[in-house]
Amino acid sequence: MRLAIFLLIFCIFEYAVGVDPTNFKTCEQSSFCRRSRKIQPGNSKFALVPGSMNTYANSITADIINKETQHLFILKLEALVDNKFRLLIDEKTPLKPRYKVEHVLVGEPQTEPLVVEKEDKTEIVLSSGTNKAVIVADPFRVDFYENGALVVSANAKGLMNFEHLRNKPQTNPDGSQNEQEGGGAAVAPQTPEDSDPGAWEENFKSHHDSKPNGPEAIALDFSFPEADVLFGIPEHADSFILKSTSGSDPYRLYNLDVFEYIIDSKMALYGSVPVLYGHGSQRTAGVFWQNAAETWVDIYLTEQNVVSSIVKLVSGSRKVDPPAAHFISESGVIDAFILLGPKPMDAFKQYTSLTGVGNLPQLFSLAYHQCRWNYNDAKDVETVSTKFDEYDIPMDIMWLDIEYTDGKKYFTWDQFKFPDPLSMIKNLTDVGRHLVVIIDPHIKRDNGYFFHNDCTEKGYYTKHKDGKDYEGWCWPGSASYPDFFRQDVRDYYADQYLLSNFKTVTSDVMIWNDMNEPSVFNGPEVTMPKDLIHHGGWEHRDVHNLYGHMHIMGTYEGLLRRDPNQRPFILTRAHFAGSQRYAAIWTGDNMADWGHLQHSIKMCLSEAVAGISFCGADVGGFFGNPDAELFERWYQTGAFLPFFRSHAHIDTKRREPWLFPEKTRLIIREAIRKRYSYLPLWYTMFYEHEVDGSPVIRPLLAHYPKDKDGFAIDNEFLLQDRLLVRPVMQHGVSKVDVYFPALDEKKTVGDVWYDADSYQKYERVGKETIAVDEYKIPVFQRGGSIVPKKERIRRSSPLMKNDPYTLIVCLDRNGKAEGTLYLDDEKSFDYRQGKFVYINYKFDGSKLTNNFVKPPNYDSKSWIERVVIAGLDRQPKSATITINGVTEQLEVVAHEKAYVIRKPGVAIHKDFEIKLNY
Repeated sequence: MRLAIFLLIFCIFEYAVGVDPTNFKTCEQSSFCRRSRKIQPGNSKFALVPGSMNTYANSITADIINKETQHLFILKLEALVDNKFRLLIDEKTPLKPRYKVEHVLVGEPQTEPLVVEKEDKTEIVLSSGTNKAVIVADPFRVDFYENGALVVSANAKGLMNFEHLRNKPQTNPDGSQNEQEGGGAAVAPQTPEDSDPGAWEENFKSHHDSKPNGPEAIALDFSFPEADVLFGIPEHADSFILKSTSGSDPYRLYNLDVFEYIIDSKMALYGSVPVLYGHGSQRTAGVFWQNAAETWVDIYLTEQNVVSSIVKLVSGSRKVDPPAAHFISESGVIDAFILLGPKPMDAFKQYTSLTGVGNLPQLFSLAYHQCRWNYNDAKDVETVSTKFDEYDIPMDIMWLDIEYTDGKKYFTWDQFKFPDPLSMIKNLTDVGRHLVVIIDPHIKRDNGYFFHNDCTEKGYYTKHKDGKDYEGWCWPGSASYPDFFRQDVRDYYADQYLLSNFKTVTSDVMIWNDMNEPSVFNGPEVTMPKDLIHHGGWEHRDVHNLYGHMHIMGTYEGLLRRDPNQRPFILTRAHFAGSQRYAAIWTGDNMADWGHLQHSIKMCLSEAVAGISFCGADVGGFFGNPDAELFERWYQTGAFLPFFRSHAHIDTKRREPWLFPEKTRLIIREAIRKRYSYLPLWYTMFYEHEVDGSPVIRPLLAHYPKDKDGFAIDNEFLLQDRLLVRPVMQHGVSKVDVYFPALDEKKTVGDVWYDADSYQKYERVGKETIAVDEYKIPVFQRGGSIVPKKERIRRSSPLMKNDPYTLIVCLDRNGKAEGTLYLDDEKSFDYRQGKFVYINYKFDGSKLTNNFVKPPNYDSKSWIERVVIAGLDRQPKSATITINGVTEQLEVVAHEKAYVIRKPGVAIHKDFEIKLNY
């Protein structure tokens, strides 16, 4: 008991004082990273074995040999549909199987024909449509071409590493070595990893890793000859564009519980998505490194001058030392998907075609969320909800952190603080609000707790290598961790969400999965030991980055079992490639300072291009107490990120908006109300994300790929291609610089932009200084777009369901605009049976028309209340609307720098034409 109290006090203290980087490994302290990083460029020991190729309709296989050890590997190269290749390398005859990642891809990737154009001792040339893959024999290298251009080269730097499985050598009295019994007749040649002190066991602080399989690292470098910048591989609190790792540690992908994390850092955080893109003004390409073990990524960037930038190689023109990434993983196999672009949006969609898209969320989840650790009791929840109404501030979701439970036992309630949860939930749902409760993966070891007893009896916990249940420490004290890699464990866990089991909630209560890296307070690097055993006999080291992903898979299934026709909402902290199919994420335990506010944009942009659009950051900062100005600016920023939640640590001051001075409360109210006005746009964007996999929020280079000055900009971002948002994220400023990107490399032309508040037009390319006051952050609508809004703001989004729409039409230089609107019942999966309305609006210079992408199959009660047109060169005298052949006159009035067509009154699911009269 004393130990439990000590550990909990220690952990709370750690949370209060911030992260100690020495509690987490550096590359030098991680032996596999240290070994792989010592490999010198340009001297690869791997070569293709001549004459070993086998050809199939959509793939080839061939042998690769390590020339030092003579160990053989098998290469498989597949051509995939939609400008993709897959490169797999495994041991040809391993001592035992190596782990291959499961549960990440949405299905087996669809292949395309692969034709052998050439095969000799020096190279193999393969083609798939207009794409080619050229395999160079010795040293081994694979060059990938898109429409004649070399865009990705694997092992061009010669940094490949593949440590084959072996038996541990025994040292004889005379100092010689031989293999352990059963290791074969011959002793393998000595390799650098055999003599590495961390090859067969490794210590970090007080923790010991037994490493029973010995050294098994894999590594491969990828060069991007057409690229100027590299980006991707979230999650890191760093710039959107990746920095050189020369002279520093590589970027680390290893899901960890890091509180008060350091910004401008390559340290690992809560999620790991190993997809990386190289972008230049002509092309974009990417690599998805499908590996769930601890991974480090070195970034190579070289400043080039005109004289040295191009050199002729046998395989074609190539930049000297183009940008490159070196992926280093502790175990598994090489399984890399090559994304050939050629445009940024093409590459992003190629990635989501592999790992999936975020499902269309219920509309309420795109509204405003109110949370803290913790709301004290049911009365506190009721008071906060009522106060939002008293101060006329919209709010959709109240959240409860760990203190709502009975002693940190999930699927239970504290009966003193929350004696009647169903009544509390009903009070919220009666006014259109929802409740979210937290369910973490650590299970309290308490003989009076049904979940623990069931997991113990049925053997559901993750195991030590000796077969005993693993016991660690987390918020409940002594805890064990379900092995979510077992289907029966996920089934058991999912069943706990059934209303017949979790009787004190309703199907409208949604779920927050936290601490699922997994967080283990007394574990190595605050997580599980790597030599624990999961289903199938796989070590935790093989699957670590997947643990949280498997947790949310179980949660998602549980919410579907609870109510098969209601879309689940889940928030997760840990995530991996493909987690977007199940949950939203947030950027974790940030701090109440301007730097963390700025990094919320950088981090969510990196997640969005890695398939995870539903991202946000704790508004106000989780740790610390924001002053009024920071709090205001954070709300204004958060209102334009996909996931919009205020959250705070248990030791912070209460910070509901009405606890600040009136001016601050009104500024926050205005920011939240603005979010609600744009909910039709958010909902439409998330539907379109599910349809085609395109990110919801986007970096400038997504739509302005030729403007090199915009590549590294990460203090502003796009909502699709419709809005440009430049939050105010500096203290005490009265103006900010906004960068308007160019459409061409010479920066001679850009889009027309309109201030979303005043409709002031901006047509120049480059930086423009924009004045701001306390209420103002610069948001601009692109000329040529139409944005749907709802401007009757109510206490919660469900109460706005039947309210009318306003269409904001901003014209391009040709006087035209186009945009979409999607709507359905905002809750169920009926939209997948076609029950929705999806409209494409067009303005051709004189008239506005609608076109249903599919015949409307949802009876909406909404209508069009106003049409605002910005960019007209003269004022219309009036307008006419024609519906079913009947024409009526409409009033047109001037508003700011735009014109408003008042009260068209047409039902949203009806065809119409509005014509301007001059």
